[in-house]
Amino acid sequence: MTDKKAERIQTSFLNGIEKKALVWLAARQPKWMVSDMLTFIGTLGAIVIAAGYILSSQSIHFLWLSSLGFIINWYGDSLDGTLARVRDMQRPIYGYYLDHTVDCINEAFMFLGVGLSPLMNLPLALMILVVYLFLTINVSVNAHLKGEFKLTYLKLGPTEFRVFAILVNTLFILVRPLRDFSQQVNILGHPAELRALDVAGIIILVLLVAIYLITIISDARAYAKADPMPEKKKD
Repeated sequence: MTDKKAERIQTSFLNGIEKKALVWLAARQPKWMVSDMLTFIGTLGAIVIAAGYILSSQSIHFLWLSSLGFIINWYGDSLDGTLARVRDMQRPIYGYYLDHTVDCINEAFMFLGVGLSPLMNLPLALMILVVYLFLTINVSVNAHLKGEFKLTYLKLGPTEFRVFAILVNTLFILVRPLRDFSQQVNILGHPAELRALDVAGIIILVLLVAIYLITIISDARAYAKADPMPEKKKD
């Protein structure tokens, strides 16, 4: 569900396979299944993701539940727009609004779940969420101003993120030294415990910040050329 005036720019590694799979699934949905229901299913998946991470404090095997949540989230979030296009029942304005509003809610569920788990510090998870939302806002602004709806960075999009998360969950379940890793560090004079997922989270945070800065600098230059400073009027 995106703005019909915006060109979708999707260059992720899995894009070709994913498109075929989504069209195949959309053609086989029962008549009573509609895009709004799939959007709700995507949110349900995000809640399952969060629940699995939080419950991992009781047993690491609850990460299987989070991995299932990523699959449910992909099914609902990726298929809702495809179903509307296959059935030629797009609602560009309503769909664009609902899709992006719900995406932000889903992302909040996911990152809060990780931050409330024993695997990652909450402040780090929230910082990643904030930068991710910055990128989301930038995408929406460019869809309005440039007519470009960019879904991927460095050939990585939401689907690749879900696959990566499932792989990380599996590693934490199967590799005990990985989930037991803990290192005491000093951050601005405050002692903190750094775990394996914290290390991965810091790398992801740095990468997202770099992508965001490069993107806004590039966009600002392009907009400056498209909308140059007006010349001063001569007296």
